[in-house]
Amino acid sequence: MNEKVIVGISQGDVNGIGLEVVLKTLMEPGIAEICTPVLFSSQKTVSYYRKVLGLEEFNFNPIRDFNALNNKKVNVFICYEEEINIEMGKPTETGGKYAYLSLQKATEALVNKNINALVTAPINKSTIQSPDFKFIGHTEYLGSMLGGEPLMLLCSDNGLRIAVVTGHVPVSEIASKITVENVSSKILKLHESLIKDFGVRKPRIAVLGLNPHAGDNGAIGNEDKDIIIPAIQKTNLKYNMVYGPYAADGFFGNGTYKQFDGVLAMYHDQGLIPFKTIAFNDGVNFTAGLNGVRTSPDHGTAYDIAGKNIANEQSFKKALYAAIDIYKNRQLHSEISENPLPFTNLKKER
Repeated sequence: MNEKVIVGISQGDVNGIGLEVVLKTLMEPGIAEICTPVLFSSQKTVSYYRKVLGLEEFNFNPIRDFNALNNKKVNVFICYEEEINIEMGKPTETGGKYAYLSLQKATEALVNKNINALVTAPINKSTIQSPDFKFIGHTEYLGSMLGGEPLMLLCSDNGLRIAVVTGHVPVSEIASKITVENVSSKILKLHESLIKDFGVRKPRIAVLGLNPHAGDNGAIGNEDKDIIIPAIQKTNLKYNMVYGPYAADGFFGNGTYKQFDGVLAMYHDQGLIPFKTIAFNDGVNFTAGLNGVRTSPDHGTAYDIAGKNIANEQSFKKALYAAIDIYKNRQLHSEISENPLPFTNLKKER
């Protein structure tokens, strides 16, 4: 538990703000004291960004295998040697190709336990598509490579944690994905993550309704009373700490979310819009349920400000800290679970 966590970082789309927020974060004094960072990129790409951003004092240790890892410096794992065409602010095939190459090498390192956790910089979900990458995004790719059942979970320092039943799914398909089995499964995944990843002993979970006003008892759709309520009742047979369904607008508008350790939204925007409104710069996207720790900032490539040296690195920095904390929480939970204290009947002994 006292050893420094080795945190891998994928570079994301080289034409977006990914490498800017990564380098700004890694420039923070003391970063190399709390973890061993490994950026999956190339010497030429990092040097190019160092010059563009005016960060000439940024030093790194280039490595081609993990035996050369320096735990007192920022390491750059060389994924490619060639100089690539960087067009800041533009979605290009090159940006997608090298985003995938970095992600692929970082994921391999996580699978092989060369790194302990992974923080991913933003990708363009369109340009990254190729014969080798046919996934909607990071979450689906990492679920395939790492194993487990991924759950998108947005979290922030103020204790707000929002997971979603349906992630990157078209709005027209959302209702068909809302089933008793799917909702109850996500509740259980969220419950498990709150205990194992965040150290919450007895999580209180709120579940949002699908329809306006949580269906108004069937007046505005039947999914809430026919699917979501039975899913809550099913999980409460075991935990009795799951509440809802709540109408999403009032739930966030009147601050009810502050009473819970975790919130389960039915779909992407229902959860992410209030989350980003409340905690945009401090927000972290965590993929719970995987056989490995992965976090990312809660923003995208932001092409409109790429190369202008004005990107805010706060969310990426929080994602790095969260990856360290979650990895340590998992280690602690694993140690406690493997060696439980023996139960002693004190009354009997007396």
